[in-house]
Amino acid sequence: MTSTSVNPGIAKDQQSAFPHAAPSDPHAPHVRTARVSVDAGSDQGPLTRLWESVGFDEINWTYTPTGRTLLGTFGELTETGFHVRPHYVFCSGNGFGSPHWGNGNVYHEDAEGNPYYDFTIVDQVYDAIVEAGHHVLVEIAFTPRDLLPPEAEEFVVPSSPTVYSAYEHGSWSYPPRDYERWGDLVAAHVQHCVERYGLDEVRTWLWELWNEPDIFYWRGTPEQFYELYSVTARAVRSVLPDGKVGGPAVTGGGVEFMRGFLAHTLEHGDPIDFVSFHTKGSSFRPWRVYGPTGGEAPEKQNPSTHKMLFEVRRLLRVVEEFEAYRDLPAIVDECDAGVPAHHGFYDNANFGFQNTEYYPVFQVKLMKKLLDLNEAETVQVEQATSWSWYIEGERYFEGTRSFLTAGGVEKPFLNAYRALAQLGSHRIEATSDAAHPVSALDDAIRTGASMPEEVDVLASRSDEGGVAVLVWRHTDDQYQQDEASTAVEISISGLADGEHVLRHHRIDADHSNSHTVWRALGSPQVPTDEQIAEIKARQGLEELEPERRVSVTGGVLELTVELPLPALSLLTVEPA
Repeated sequence: MTSTSVNPGIAKDQQSAFPHAAPSDPHAPHVRTARVSVDAGSDQGPLTRLWESVGFDEINWTYTPTGRTLLGTFGELTETGFHVRPHYVFCSGNGFGSPHWGNGNVYHEDAEGNPYYDFTIVDQVYDAIVEAGHHVLVEIAFTPRDLLPPEAEEFVVPSSPTVYSAYEHGSWSYPPRDYERWGDLVAAHVQHCVERYGLDEVRTWLWELWNEPDIFYWRGTPEQFYELYSVTARAVRSVLPDGKVGGPAVTGGGVEFMRGFLAHTLEHGDPIDFVSFHTKGSSFRPWRVYGPTGGEAPEKQNPSTHKMLFEVRRLLRVVEEFEAYRDLPAIVDECDAGVPAHHGFYDNANFGFQNTEYYPVFQVKLMKKLLDLNEAETVQVEQATSWSWYIEGERYFEGTRSFLTAGGVEKPFLNAYRALAQLGSHRIEATSDAAHPVSALDDAIRTGASMPEEVDVLASRSDEGGVAVLVWRHTDDQYQQDEASTAVEISISGLADGEHVLRHHRIDADHSNSHTVWRALGSPQVPTDEQIAEIKARQGLEELEPERRVSVTGGVLELTVELPLPALSLLTVEPA
């Protein structure tokens, strides 16, 4: 099954209630005041830390020095570890990574056609993940070169010094020619992981077949894929009887593919422990603008939170159609504001948001809306994976979907995860009178409108009694500006009387923002050591003001916070 979609990896327009990207509206109204109420004495249950998952195309950049450092950074932001999902583990190749490509190079056949396996590269990948305290979300894909079917010979690309061969260009997306050998490969892979990392660790892993089989990543029929899942799931369970298997990792438009997949697994009694799918907030048109370096976008476009929520909810409800599967967790293991990951500001200026404070605030907002969606839906999102990593050899602030830019400089986006990491174990009641609720999604579907400006809040309590409040101002328009800040009155009730320590961290244009510092220095592409030091000094999560002691009487603390557009404040309150 092939796709004629202009921009692969995104839901087809005719399948979505929302356009491929949100437009820019300089005349949209602003939120001038907001009232936020937090009840520290309430308990809405354990806080699902659905953001503790990352993934990326470039599997061979997992174990580079930079990749290992980044894994270590995320290791500091979790008590239980992230799930890490790399592409291309079964693809053949030389172990050399490049943007949107990599390979684990596991499967081979000798001169007589006998299979054998080489786990040299896989060991480096998984070692780096496990040693940093994380767990693998094993994307079991794609077809090794020695398992390509005869019809793959029809996949021809013009000879070019910029393209390795038809295999790297996409023939890996054909179904394997021998499903029995594929099953043996999967079983050998699982067995090797059990022997290397131990049962206790590997039981925490997720085993997922393929990636986005509803588009060009799968060049077979849906029925061929469903059968491959049966083979794959049985192979995993033959080695690991309690291994967590699932799929089908469809795009946001993969409704019918998902429905067919679930019907097949139910009919055949296939093991399935989770369902997975993807969503993207924008697919800019065109992706790449061939114009002057750093030129403006032909049309100002933006990510749409509504589009993402719509796609997630629609697929959750497909799963709900199957009564036997309503308790399965949903893994949204590509959950991103834009696509593709390796395109940046110099391809299309609309990707500029991936450099700025806009993106971390968007990400926190998105995670909160997904938590709210869980409260309204039967099937629950357990993980929402950011398909982001880093790109070797890029320029400073290239604008790709990544946590680092050149020189190992952390982008503002990483600070979203630092802020989320400060949330405690239990969610507590928190409301804003200027929030845009997920219940408004039904109205937005009728018009395709993007999410307007809002002030919203997410709050938690730790096991030790500390309260963490995330409050933000954001609109789905990276070009929207406002010279005035919004005054947000925050009331935190349910606190013990007495002295508390108040800390206030901020992400905005002037705080926790390496990009702003770099631009202030003249956007150098060959920065001096002194300039690099100045940039890195401002890359982490910064305090807006020094910590201070506040007195609580009657269990209530009243605060006022000024929020520019966009901005996020993290307020933590702990007994002194």
